[in-house]
Amino acid sequence: MTASVDDNPFYRELPDGTIKQTNPFSGVQVWPVPGRGARPLSRPIVGPRPLANADRVSACAFCADRVLETPPEKCRLVPDPFGDVRGSFRTLRHLPASELSASTAEFRRVPNLFEILTWQYWHDNHGVDLSAEARDWQESYLADQAGLSHVQRVLDAKFSAQGLSLRAAALNPAELRRESAPFFGGGHDVIIARRHYTDDAATTAGLAGSGQLSVAEHRAFIALTVSSTADLYAANPEARYVAVFQNWLEPAGASFDHLHKQLVAIDEIGASNEAALEKVNGDPYLFNRWGPDFAIDHHLMLAANDHAVAFVAFGHRYPSVAIWSTGRIDQPWEMADEEVDGLADLLHAIHVALGSDVACNEEWHHRPIGVGTAMPWHVVLKLRVSNPAGFEGGTKIYVNTISPASLCARLLPRLMEARNAGRIAEGIRLGEECEVGRGVIAAAR
Repeated sequence: MTASVDDNPFYRELPDGTIKQTNPFSGVQVWPVPGRGARPLSRPIVGPRPLANADRVSACAFCADRVLETPPEKCRLVPDPFGDVRGSFRTLRHLPASELSASTAEFRRVPNLFEILTWQYWHDNHGVDLSAEARDWQESYLADQAGLSHVQRVLDAKFSAQGLSLRAAALNPAELRRESAPFFGGGHDVIIARRHYTDDAATTAGLAGSGQLSVAEHRAFIALTVSSTADLYAANPEARYVAVFQNWLEPAGASFDHLHKQLVAIDEIGASNEAALEKVNGDPYLFNRWGPDFAIDHHLMLAANDHAVAFVAFGHRYPSVAIWSTGRIDQPWEMADEEVDGLADLLHAIHVALGSDVACNEEWHHRPIGVGTAMPWHVVLKLRVSNPAGFEGGTKIYVNTISPASLCARLLPRLMEARNAGRIAEGIRLGEECEVGRGVIAAAR
């Protein structure tokens, strides 16, 4: 039986309206304080200027006309009504540099030029080397003059950013292979969307975030991210976890205001996973109790479909929405397409409701490879509407500007409007329509 608000050790509402929250899995303490919740969610761009045609394709290094500023593509999705990705897109893998301009990439998967865990880290600490497939791709790419020039250009940019005077043209063949190895077998990838601005934007305020994608485009974006996660696991047997996340806008840590996700293979499962798994080992029902069940009891349910649920979460540093898969499989690359699409559709709906001027982070969670304890696939969308400062640093108590109930009250009308306008997927139930029963997270039972 779920505890009431008054005797709940993790969620206590005080007489003045302050809600003292403790995350049941991480132990993070959060206090939404009355009087601070009237702050707006969005931060509109100040002084937007009219868009020039060049802005749409070359505003940043992730834009379509600047593909040679990123390392060689592992793959791209191109529009194709008979394609292999949800029937709308076709996957092109390992394109030569000379063919990059022959098609329009709706989404591109490229190595991150500045890896969190470098290729040298994996090579020196774990003895990881390029696979035969990656080695063949590297040799083929460097054997082509356009490919060689591309790799040299990107390496020069990397050397310059590192403060080195080294030039790629001065490297001998063995050195060039070593320095370019991260481009062909590294463990930190970026999934980049085509648009920097929406196709109909008139000013630089019209940024193209996740909510500005169509339902089909967002499904393809998620599907590519899921398959790329599986690829990183398969390519590196020393990887214990692949962290997946999205930083949208500068306050959320984005280097570019251009839609992209990141995937990072690491050799540990991470402290948050360890803490959650330790607690769940003693109580397999924990995910349900403090996830959807709690949301049902406290009227925080936002949306549901046949494969996932979305609700306002508690106990996070920032106001947050959680989207959980209700499937019995807890690693998304093993799921059926419709199960992945189900979570993608609810995540897309929340982004549509938020708009493109709300800074936020997506944090993906799945059961790590080699771990037997079930951990349902879920995404936590954190709204970066405040900046932790001295009080938070000194006390480790985070003051949220918006309570869970207030966030739910703000988002539900926007979701209703989006559904009425046909901007979100069909089959999404909202608010009280959800009729979600307790224990809905099958993988955690």
